[in-house]
Amino acid sequence: MPDTGFVMPVAVEIPAPRRRGEALGAWLLTLPAAIAFVLLLLLPTLAALTMAFTDFELGTWPPHFIGFENFSELFWEDRGFRQSFANTLIYVGLVAPASVALGLSFALLIEAGTRGRAFFRAVFFLPVVSLTVAMASAWQYLLHPTIGPLNSLLRSLGIAGPAWLSSSDTVLISLAAIGVWENAGFNMVLFMAGLTAIPRELREAASVDGARSGWSRFWLVTWPLLGPTTLFVVTITLIRSIRVFDTVAVLTRGGPNRASETLLYTMYTEGFTFLRLGYSAAITLVFLAIVLMLMLLQTRVLDRRVHYG
Repeated sequence: MPDTGFVMPVAVEIPAPRRRGEALGAWLLTLPAAIAFVLLLLLPTLAALTMAFTDFELGTWPPHFIGFENFSELFWEDRGFRQSFANTLIYVGLVAPASVALGLSFALLIEAGTRGRAFFRAVFFLPVVSLTVAMASAWQYLLHPTIGPLNSLLRSLGIAGPAWLSSSDTVLISLAAIGVWENAGFNMVLFMAGLTAIPRELREAASVDGARSGWSRFWLVTWPLLGPTTLFVVTITLIRSIRVFDTVAVLTRGGPNRASETLLYTMYTEGFTFLRLGYSAAITLVFLAIVLMLMLLQTRVLDRRVHYG
């Protein structure tokens, strides 16, 4: 038989002691992550699940099992919770679409340009690395009703600017604008990573096939291949928008008249101001249920429409 250079693979049996040693090593490497998961995620979640069905308050012991009374109070008696729930939905409805659209627009503009890419990347990404607490003074000054630059500009145009952070009509819109400012740069970086993964040959082939304009090449090539990235960006943006807390706590503290109070801030005030930990845990479960519904929406609906090239 002629020598073809092909060597038949030979199965090598690994001794049992070696297999046991490898398994033990794998468990030892996994143990720190497993301990951290149990202590930092699983146990707190189980504790919140348990407390949500009790009347546990700091300073009173022992707590008593009350069934679904906390949830009944949430949805039928507590108008403040219903308002914070509605505020959260409005905030997410304003922030998520705008920050995704701006992030994609910034990424496309930077990738299309030939000069100053590093500069514009740094400028647009700066809000991501800036602490909201540190930027609170700047935002309070920018949105100040009398000395703020924004109202000064409006007055120069003959328009009376509102009290952005102290009026019930404008406070949520102001916080949403800050949220867009915080999220657009982060989304831009994610979209830029997705754009760099698209081969330039596909755009050139689309141009040869008749897609002469950049808009046509975007809809025919770029947008379909950005499907996985867009799905991830939308999911992350929705979750980041729902868990808004720092801007509310630093700039408005839920006011005026709870016009800017959100779910996480309500959970915080109930647990650490009014010391109603059982009631706060019930709000936590509602928040987790909303996040799980978003993840289910991603996996069952949006993921089926994404093209994985």
